[in-house]
Amino acid sequence: MIFREQIPEQHHPLKPGGATVNTMALGIFKRIAEDVDATMARDPAARSRLMVILAYPCFWAVLSHRLAHRIYGAGFYTLARLISQISRFLTGIEINPGAQIGRRLFIDHGMGVVIGETAIVGDDVTLYHDVTLGGISPSINSASQINVKRHPTLEDGVIVGAGAQILGDIVVGRNARVGANAVVVRDVPPGVAVVGIPGRVVKPKDACKDFDAYGIPGRELPDPVARAIDGLLDHISRLQARVAALEAENNLNGVHTNGNGTPAFSNGDDDPKALAIGDYPPRSPL
Repeated sequence: MIFREQIPEQHHPLKPGGATVNTMALGIFKRIAEDVDATMARDPAARSRLMVILAYPCFWAVLSHRLAHRIYGAGFYTLARLISQISRFLTGIEINPGAQIGRRLFIDHGMGVVIGETAIVGDDVTLYHDVTLGGISPSINSASQINVKRHPTLEDGVIVGAGAQILGDIVVGRNARVGANAVVVRDVPPGVAVVGIPGRVVKPKDACKDFDAYGIPGRELPDPVARAIDGLLDHISRLQARVAALEAENNLNGVHTNGNGTPAFSNGDDDPKALAIGDYPPRSPL
């Protein structure tokens, strides 16, 4: 008889323990492949998967964060923070190990990106360099702010342009766009584009469906400040036309005006109804 070597039970490929390990390994490699493919899909400069793995800091920053986040969840906060700081030194991207990062995150260029401890980033999110997902809680009594949501939430498909600052416990809705250098301190509805300081909506809901580099939906981007000024100028023009019409009507009725729409009295005195007793010294008798 030929006796086959007995495989230890804990390493048997058909046992539940071994299947769990294999499933976890497959899941990890699947996540890594997703991150690489996401970079290839959104950056034309990425010519190969090998280039992404060897030369893209966002790949290593996200990979390091996934490790640090697991260690953070296990309660080893100092070790997790140490890993994140090493990653920051090597990549220029700082992701607090407590942050929750979704799948297929792409950080283009990456230098200067900061993601705070309680930030939540959904799937298929794109960030550009110098983006901050920060908190605005006061620095006093920091012990009371532990485990309190202080940083923003980016839902799936959000694009944030370079230099944008998203601050506080706010929500940027699904597929929203935040333009470069915008400062956002309020919730952003899904599917809109926000630019400026403070951030203002310049594209209506669900208008942002395509990938918009740097969060700018097209070259013909309306300026909300210029639009507001144009509205004020139009209002002033209408008021001036109305005043001119009233002056013409008064002239037809024999009431002369002094140029600003108010009646002018023939004796040169001010309107007696507009004066209160004691406002002016009495006139000297002639």
